[in-house]
Amino acid sequence: MGLGNGSSRWEFILMGISDQPHLEMLLFVVFLVLYVLNLVGNLAIIVVLWLEPCLHTPMYFFLSNLSFLDLCYTTSTVPQMLVNMCSTHKSITWAGCVAQLYVSLSLGCTECLLLAVMAYDRYAAICQPLRYTIVMSRRLCMQMAATVWLSGFSNSMLQTILTVRLPRCGRNRVNHFFCEMPALLKLACVDTSSTEAEAFAVSVIFLLVPLGLILVSYSYIVIAVLRIRSAQGRLKAFNTCASHLAVVSLFYGTAIFTYLQPPSSYSQDRSNMVSLFYGVIAPMLNSLIYTLRNKDVHGALRRVLGRLFGNKRT
Repeated sequence: MGLGNGSSRWEFILMGISDQPHLEMLLFVVFLVLYVLNLVGNLAIIVVLWLEPCLHTPMYFFLSNLSFLDLCYTTSTVPQMLVNMCSTHKSITWAGCVAQLYVSLSLGCTECLLLAVMAYDRYAAICQPLRYTIVMSRRLCMQMAATVWLSGFSNSMLQTILTVRLPRCGRNRVNHFFCEMPALLKLACVDTSSTEAEAFAVSVIFLLVPLGLILVSYSYIVIAVLRIRSAQGRLKAFNTCASHLAVVSLFYGTAIFTYLQPPSSYSQDRSNMVSLFYGVIAPMLNSLIYTLRNKDVHGALRRVLGRLFGNKRT
């Protein structure tokens, strides 16, 4: 970003969530608990999926990717937010801000693509059950996962560079709890319409195109499920998709609100609340959704805990 004078050249002031000290300490406790739950929940899913051979399937391979992604996303923003809540000087270095912007954008783009891949996996499992193991081979799953991660991190490099190169004429007070692109664009002292147009175009590609693929996949899934004669069979098929649909709704609803609204209607306060939801709360909910609603993960978690504590007793 453009260079100003003094400390603003090398740091940013993150305004945070609240300017009331008593409320901020309460929020510190709340978000610390949420962060710890997020760490425990997603780490538990990753470990269980790795230890249980019966869960070494494409569906759970992509779920472990999602859990790792959520773990990284919250770790890129929440610790800095918690540190600033306990400090009177709520700052982040210039390099730290750039890194936070790049990592959060990269992981957000990656999750868009990953959720679309997970929808395709459900389509293959329900609509092509006899060919599922052939269609979703281990090699293809690895290639799809690698493509998703590389695409997300490659695309975000351009957006980060375009954002940090904008001159800000000494402005360094970010009205947000982390360095998110819309908030940083507000610091620019030049016309940002071209950067906003580029960001909007990228958002359409990484949000609406994967969402369209998800909707197409689920339209085929619904048609296939309705052809199942037994009510129990239909319920079982829908249950395999329920957790993924819940995560898709949480993620895309908040991401579209943040990145696909006209700049004229952009409200920083509302955006901060939405960012809190998909940046802190949603990743924790994802782990809860998959552990509580998914019987396979729930059962595997109990078996792993049983073996762990059973060995300690003996």
